[in-house]
Amino acid sequence: MAFSNLEKAMAAVIGLDIARPGTTRAAAKQALAMIGRGAVRTAPVAARINPYAAAGLTGLAAYEAGLLDPLAQPFEQAVMAVDEAVVQAPARRRKKRRTQFNKAVSEGMKAVKKSASYGKKGTINNAKKAFGAVNKVASKLNKGQKVSTKGPTGVIKRAISKFFPKKKATRRQKPKINIQVRGRDY
Repeated sequence: MAFSNLEKAMAAVIGLDIARPGTTRAAAKQALAMIGRGAVRTAPVAARINPYAAAGLTGLAAYEAGLLDPLAQPFEQAVMAVDEAVVQAPARRRKKRRTQFNKAVSEGMKAVKKSASYGKKGTINNAKKAFGAVNKVASKLNKGQKVSTKGPTGVIKRAISKFFPKKKATRRQKPKINIQVRGRDY
């Protein structure tokens, strides 16, 4: 059975050339056993050749020996605390209330769709233009301005006027001024 690319790479890191033909698994295992015995003497040399591999292997050995467990416990506790904090869902916000203006525009669009103002009944051939007209009429009615009762604007006005009650025109009254001249009121 041939060696995988990973096995070849790992063997190359420790100095074995198993890529050449004729190398068997048994021979590779025997070489690894011999390297294991001589690793104590050759570790400084290997560390100079490939310091990253040496650091990784040292960390792996420390992990397997259980030397890193005391360091891992505070980290695990912190992760658990964060998990508990994250699990709590924030309080739900209530849904935003639709404004009177928004309701009026919706009704106006429905009225436009029912009428033959912007295309045949049931369709709107230019929705952008229709929406603009509905918005204008709603805005004018909201301000208390006058709107035509004829044509598309009249259709829209009749549909949405219930959302905007008539605003009474308020006149500013001039303050009364009493002027007295030699005992008389004018």
